[in-house]
Amino acid sequence: MRKTFIWVALFAAFALIAAACGGDDEVDVSDFRVAIVAPSASNDLAFTQSIVDAVDALGIDPAVTDGTFVVEDAAAAIRGYAEEGYDLVIAHGSQYGGSLVEIAPDFPEVSFAWGTAADTFGLDNVYSYEAASDEGGYVMGVMAAELTETGNIGVVGPIEVGDAKLYVDGFLNGARSGGANATAAYTGSFSDVAAASETAQAFASQDVDVLSGTAQMVVGAVGVANDVGILWFGTQANQTELAPDIVVASQVYHWEVILEDIIQNVQDGQLGGEVYVITLENEGLVIEYNEDFDLSDDIKDKAEEAIEGIKDGSISTG
Repeated sequence: MRKTFIWVALFAAFALIAAACGGDDEVDVSDFRVAIVAPSASNDLAFTQSIVDAVDALGIDPAVTDGTFVVEDAAAAIRGYAEEGYDLVIAHGSQYGGSLVEIAPDFPEVSFAWGTAADTFGLDNVYSYEAASDEGGYVMGVMAAELTETGNIGVVGPIEVGDAKLYVDGFLNGARSGGANATAAYTGSFSDVAAASETAQAFASQDVDVLSGTAQMVVGAVGVANDVGILWFGTQANQTELAPDIVVASQVYHWEVILEDIIQNVQDGQLGGEVYVITLENEGLVIEYNEDFDLSDDIKDKAEEAIEGIKDGSISTG
């Protein structure tokens, strides 16, 4: 009888410890409806896929309207989801901010989130989110400097705004910290695959042997890199499957880190008003290596040192 009492007491103690550790605090998403409006394809292995994957990771099957690079089309989709009473409407594109300013006040009971940006417009039902993409960019630039044999590294950028510019700047600074000659060229478009391809070809003619780039257009640049044997570093989503032989690593956006908090807030009645940032520290940014690429432990160690230095503030990405 005494032994039974002891076991019961132990189980009760374990239950209390689990509860104290947050075991009962998981977000219940069973009835939570999320809609996503995004500029490119849901499987672009870049910007749009990063948010779709994040919502999927939380166990939610979102409604998705993709390919809405035309702002007017996106605005119509955003308004439509709000009219249908979705709990959270995600406008995944910095170009959609103006639309939210007009739409969100018409639906005070619907929560909206948009990014990458740091402005909620003072609206109580709008969240915004951004990525400190310069952090992972710097880390991969460090690796790129170790891998280049010609000393020349290129970055194919889209438009000099938001997380795209942050990433490009971080990558260049990381590569330069290792003594590489690193330069960037912007295409002026997030979606122009042909322009990205042409830019990559120009870099190849300049004896560049390591490339990176950001936005959905990079499939064009990756194709060129794969054809001529230039190493590639990806960002936003894991781009290994685009070219398994040349992709070294990818900085992957794990938006679920902040989406979980947003959803909990919405369920608690706070529909907006906060800005979120994913970082290496909060694991919203993760460096994912291509397991089939023969990357030395020494280079991985340098990458990990850079990660820790960024986290503790001893390394500046700027």
